[in-house]
Amino acid sequence: MAIGILGTGSYLPKQEISNAEIAELTGTTEEWILRKTRIGARRFAAPDEATSDLAGRAGRSALADARLTEDNIDFLIVSTSTPDSPQPPTACLAQELLGAWNAAAFDINAVCSGFIYALELAHSLVSARPGSHALVIAADLYSRCVDFHDHRTAVLLGDGAGAAVVGAVQERYGILRTDLASRGDCHYLIRVEAGGTRVPPSHDTIEFGQHFFQMEGRRVREFVLDEVPAAQARLMRDAGIPHSAVAHVIPHQPNGVLLDELGARAGFVNAQTHRTLERYGNVGSASVPLTLDDARRNGALRDGELVLLTAFGGGMSMGHCLLRWREPGVS
Repeated sequence: MAIGILGTGSYLPKQEISNAEIAELTGTTEEWILRKTRIGARRFAAPDEATSDLAGRAGRSALADARLTEDNIDFLIVSTSTPDSPQPPTACLAQELLGAWNAAAFDINAVCSGFIYALELAHSLVSARPGSHALVIAADLYSRCVDFHDHRTAVLLGDGAGAAVVGAVQERYGILRTDLASRGDCHYLIRVEAGGTRVPPSHDTIEFGQHFFQMEGRRVREFVLDEVPAAQARLMRDAGIPHSAVAHVIPHQPNGVLLDELGARAGFVNAQTHRTLERYGNVGSASVPLTLDDARRNGALRDGELVLLTAFGGGMSMGHCLLRWREPGVS
């Protein structure tokens, strides 16, 4: 049996932050935000919500879609770069919320590529234990580390979670090929400088804003446009499938202008590129599964179609996964 996605889910906080509100906070304008990012709104978590709360809600949604219970989950993987705390793993907190007591729970951090890294881990784990299931959740809560004095990044980021249940599917379906890559020599392009062992939290780090998200936007754009199409082409070549066969592209949602440029270079001429950033902004590693769930629930994905999941993020990391879609409930 092949390994694929049995169900998807997502969760978004209730509070919508409009461009008018974010413009007032950042000292820019609604027109500038829309022109530079294509983002129209984003969601911020409530004061009593943490990353694990978002993760738990998305995970429960995915379990319902897969028609499984928490007792069916053997592995619970949470991808996040904004954990509830340095320890315990956010996955263990989500496990408690879900009641998934049969699962081995752990976190991974590949920033915005994390869902695809976690999906490949789930693929390997389920393959090694026939009959098992993995629940992969990506959740990020960036509103807690946004510097509203830096309008270039603050206008982009929001909060949310997406999830997928991974298990055995019929041979013609499932994950066909995955390509993971990292460029640690570019690690400084996206960063949160303080809060770890190199720069522990202190009064000085708070004063100088070192706990905020920072990004070298222009250099990130150059990296993405140079590296991502080549990595996508490598994946398709190794899978032995032409770009023209792909029906859907589900990309990370960093910035609408960048996605426009990337789409023009990538060469997936017959594919529909799905976007949620206009409504939800950049939700980190949750972008790909949230957008996948949005496409699935809107009826855009048809059974048997080829879907490319593609992401890039801090590290710099990249993850690309080609799969043949199995519509949940189709035998």
